[in-house]
Amino acid sequence: MIASVFYSGPRDCTSLTEQAILVCTAHIHWDPEFCDVKLIQVMMLSHALKGVLEDASHHLRPNSGINPVQLLLCGDFNSLPDSGVIEFLTSGRVLSDHQDFKELPYKSVLQKISGCDKPNEFTHSFKLASAYTEDIMPYTNYTFHFKGIIDYIFYPKQTMTPLGLLGPLAADWLKENKVIGCPHPHIPSDHFPLLVELEMTPALPLQSNGIVAPRR
Repeated sequence: MIASVFYSGPRDCTSLTEQAILVCTAHIHWDPEFCDVKLIQVMMLSHALKGVLEDASHHLRPNSGINPVQLLLCGDFNSLPDSGVIEFLTSGRVLSDHQDFKELPYKSVLQKISGCDKPNEFTHSFKLASAYTEDIMPYTNYTFHFKGIIDYIFYPKQTMTPLGLLGPLAADWLKENKVIGCPHPHIPSDHFPLLVELEMTPALPLQSNGIVAPRR
């Protein structure tokens, strides 16, 4: 997975802007039977990333004119677009009675890593969007027994905009070459590559929680 980012802002050399970017890659548990484990892993990841960003923003001295650290989150999340994992990452919240928790007693434990005051949901402060959608990439994992979207590139939707994407392999080519699953002599991995070019606009002032303030 590759995310190429370039800055869109003042070109005047007298108004240079420094921008730190945190790029995180993750590999979430694979087994479809353990959707609760996947969701909890991603919740723990978001909690850890919040701490890293707040710590980094503190050390970068935000009052010195350096913009808040931006997050790019990429990886094999082993989760389909309609899963609790992707709902949590893109909407910023997941209900405590979400079906992916399997009615197991996680609530009291997970409240310790959630900054939400509401008793029936868990939240995070990132404003993320997926660079790829189902109409662009119908599957990122292509095997004999499974074909679906489980790999993602998430970007901060308030400060970055996708400009271009690497699309999927042509369905006609797969059919003509009788590729019904990968790895294959012509395709060495069962995961297809993701590539996005992002335009980054200047970040706004830092909020008290260490996350980028929303656009006005």
